[in-house]
Amino acid sequence: MPADSPAVEIDGLVMRYGDKVAVDGLSLTVARGSITAVLGPNGAGKTTTLETCEGYRKPQQGTVRVLGLDPQRQRHDLLPRIGVMLQHGGAWSGVRAMEMLDHIAAMHAFPLDTALLSERLGLADCGRTPYRRLSGGQQQRLALAMALVGRPELVFVDEPTAGMDPQARRTTWELLEEIRRDGVTVVLTTHHMDEAERLADQIHIIDRGTLIATGSPSELTRGNRSATIRLVVTRPFPDSAPESLRFALGPDAEVRQLDDVSMLIVGPANSTTLGTVSRWCETHDVLPETLSLGQRTLEDVFLELTGRQLSA
Repeated sequence: MPADSPAVEIDGLVMRYGDKVAVDGLSLTVARGSITAVLGPNGAGKTTTLETCEGYRKPQQGTVRVLGLDPQRQRHDLLPRIGVMLQHGGAWSGVRAMEMLDHIAAMHAFPLDTALLSERLGLADCGRTPYRRLSGGQQQRLALAMALVGRPELVFVDEPTAGMDPQARRTTWELLEEIRRDGVTVVLTTHHMDEAERLADQIHIIDRGTLIATGSPSELTRGNRSATIRLVVTRPFPDSAPESLRFALGPDAEVRQLDDVSMLIVGPANSTTLGTVSRWCETHDVLPETLSLGQRTLEDVFLELTGRQLSA
């Protein structure tokens, strides 16, 4: 495969479950040597898309290429070159952690040193513990070790830090960044926006089976609007408050009422915008409890695009 060709290339993918369309003409690419995050609300089609890339599902329409190979027809050639970290499962209930990792390592021609890998991921102290007795974070660390032990060119990681304590989470981030520097491509799904913003070179946001936004974290958060203003008041807003404030701010700002006493304004981060909001409060006899200006975050972008929280 040419060095500049995508590690993953999806073109017009359609997947259905009965009458329900899970993936609806999805097209996206993953650059080699990158960490690419695929984000979306529950039911957006992420899992189906990635399971198709991993060869567990056959495309009903469209094409999928992973490392230049068809995950169905060329599965035998592809499997030794990829790693897959599942969010749940992947190990027998009674097997000890290091027994499982050694077993997976034995399936590969040139595996990593399992003792060093387990030490790096903090598994050394629980290596003799049966899988069912591991904490959620320990199970995740073992799953990541199993995905990496075969020296894959491309690794799919699903919720890599779920259940981990802050130190283990940071260690995992550092390891994923390290393998990216070594040329390994990482495809990441996560419900932690800070994780995607920290790790990803590129982010694809999908909803209802279609790609709705793509770009680097800075491109997505910058856009044409670079800040958010959060207005929280002491008593409920008047009924026409969002429309009235939107009219006062003009076309360069968006206003969303979050609940009876809070609004989110997305727009230019300047004194004029803040001044307009303050004057509007005075004119409409609205007493602010807090009026805060902050940089637009990836979570803000996600909510604007999908209208839904990215919840686990």
